[in-house]
Amino acid sequence: MTEWLYGEDGYYATYKNIGKEGDFYTAVSTSKFFGGTIAKHIISLVDEGFLAQDATICEIGAHHGYFLADVCEFLYTLRPALLSSFNFVIIERFEDLQKQQRNYFEESFGDFVKLTHYKALSEMHVKNAFFIANEIFDAFPCELYFKGKTARVQEHNVEFDLEDAWVEQKAKKYHKDRGEIAVGYEEFAAEMAAAADKFEFMSFDYGEMQARPDFSLRIYTKHKVLPFFLPADNEDYIERKELYKKSDITYDVTFEHVKDAYEEAGVKFIEFKAQMVALVDMGILDLLEMLQKNAEEKIYKQELEKAKMLIMPNFLGERFKMIRFRKA
Repeated sequence: MTEWLYGEDGYYATYKNIGKEGDFYTAVSTSKFFGGTIAKHIISLVDEGFLAQDATICEIGAHHGYFLADVCEFLYTLRPALLSSFNFVIIERFEDLQKQQRNYFEESFGDFVKLTHYKALSEMHVKNAFFIANEIFDAFPCELYFKGKTARVQEHNVEFDLEDAWVEQKAKKYHKDRGEIAVGYEEFAAEMAAAADKFEFMSFDYGEMQARPDFSLRIYTKHKVLPFFLPADNEDYIERKELYKKSDITYDVTFEHVKDAYEEAGVKFIEFKAQMVALVDMGILDLLEMLQKNAEEKIYKQELEKAKMLIMPNFLGERFKMIRFRKA
């Protein structure tokens, strides 16, 4: 999975467009009010004294840069002074994506918003920060586990015949006899804990607190979702070698693993809830009400329909979760 996504010519190594031939739409690309709601929450952290007015606002894995730009746009609308006092950072390892993000910010804000890039959290250290990530934990590499054995991949074929004590220990801890065991959460949490003296971290991802009892690994290609272990006789079957590095691959997050990693790093777990509940609690309906009062009805209805995709109950919405941590 590491090579598939991040290796030379890997799927994430080059910029991907959103659209008919590109990436799937995510909450970030669906509605600006996703970023707007986060901006409203950031302002509330300033008002309660947790965030300083010169705090660092950092997105991890920004991809196109839309999300952080939406946050900036709503900060300008709701509390414009913060746009010039905050420091804005994106953690992005790929230079091509950094370039795309810089270009988007320049097109959107000129030189009014100063954007800094780091390739890793380990490169930065600040006093006070707000970290935000969207669909990041499901992009970490994982080991595949089945009844005491860890998988190896040879010529795109998966064989469960390896002994791995660390993987087996994690599988037992999270009561899995099969499925994905994420690799790297502990190191990531420790890096974040060292990157800022005081911070809040909020992340959104597909998954549940407890581990799934089966495999969730799946491939996104041409706007189709294909289970990694799709049988060869299925009409949608595509050989893995044809999909390797040319498509996205992901799995459901076991948030209990994320929680344990952060607590081991000395960071306090705050809450875990469905995305739609989190956005309502943070004030997305207040923002929509403001729009209704200050915009044409046509624009309001357009944005309302987009926002409904974030907050209306549905199967995917119930699986998309928010988890929040603090180091004080």
